[in-house]
Amino acid sequence: MTDTKNAKVHYPWREDNQFSLLVGGPEFFPRMLQVIASASETVLLEMYLIESGAVASRFIEAFCDAAERGVTVKLLLDDYGSMGLSHYDRGRLTHNNIQVAFYNRLSLGKLFNNMARDHRKILICDGEVAFTGGAGITDEFAPPDEEEDQWRETMLEIRGPVVADWQSLFNCVWTETTGQRAIEANITPSPIEDGMLGRVATASGLRAQGIMRALVQRVRGSERRVWLSTAYFVPSWKLRRALRYAVKKGVDVRLLLPGPKTDHPAVRLAGRRYYAALLDHGVRIFEYQPRVLHSKALICDQWVSIGSSNFDRWNFRWNLEANQSVDDARFTEMVVAMFERDFSDSVEINAEQWLQRSSVARLREKFWGTVDLWLHKLGRGRR
Repeated sequence: MTDTKNAKVHYPWREDNQFSLLVGGPEFFPRMLQVIASASETVLLEMYLIESGAVASRFIEAFCDAAERGVTVKLLLDDYGSMGLSHYDRGRLTHNNIQVAFYNRLSLGKLFNNMARDHRKILICDGEVAFTGGAGITDEFAPPDEEEDQWRETMLEIRGPVVADWQSLFNCVWTETTGQRAIEANITPSPIEDGMLGRVATASGLRAQGIMRALVQRVRGSERRVWLSTAYFVPSWKLRRALRYAVKKGVDVRLLLPGPKTDHPAVRLAGRRYYAALLDHGVRIFEYQPRVLHSKALICDQWVSIGSSNFDRWNFRWNLEANQSVDDARFTEMVVAMFERDFSDSVEINAEQWLQRSSVARLREKFWGTVDLWLHKLGRGRR
């Protein structure tokens, strides 16, 4: 496998895997820490966002304990996304068995290339079990004392042959960043009896857009259902056209998007400028109310995609992303139930009421929409 700088990474569909849906930090963080605690050979982490706090402390302790047991620990952190990791916590990671690398170090001389970030969230232990999804290692996903402020996020625990591809993907970026291989040879995990079909999907900014390509193809080919959840909704023209085409065929198309509680209000306003046209074509739009919605998930009929990728233009222009695709009726049923719970905690946008919103709301959407278009044009061709 060649590095991501010079090649498009394509992984095949693999049979006999196991995928466990983990909803919310109080569910997925303890499970991830448990797997790290049981590791005997390697712990590989590729992470965009890591900030000092209670959650980061627990992970740092787990990494240090693993290193003390003789486990090889390799941490690939995005340089921008790890700015909130304190000098003290970085010092705690100093150990002969721990190696820390930072993706795309920030530099004034790089100009627009500073925008290229590693947005992936991957944990692999012993080549046998992997985790992916949208969570960073921060207290927002599991606040120590304020559970009601917990961000709404989804992660997957993965076992089976597809874990070898996650390990290969980590190796690609580690080699690109450090010039060395993370591990000498991939371990191919044993197949899971009566397991599920899965495939690793990737994106590398403008170099390779496998996730977006698969998304548009699946939406256009859908027959019954397209349900999409994303934290930041600034869709491309191709995606908007595919959604409208699906509705025209009679497909149930629903968008689960952030409500008033969001970490990026400007992005929410920029995306809302598309609501009127989508509603007019029959797309149903739900805004999640209880907490910050950060989950990235998609169902097209039986096909499911969950991972780090938001479905917005910025995401696909600049970031390294990775999603787990699953094609299995049993798993899809669990994800449908997850979406239905989230829909029940949301407010559906009514088309007639939307057209009657205030002029102030329209002006704010237009302003941030203009900013978005300006940034989009400014970044085009700069990389």
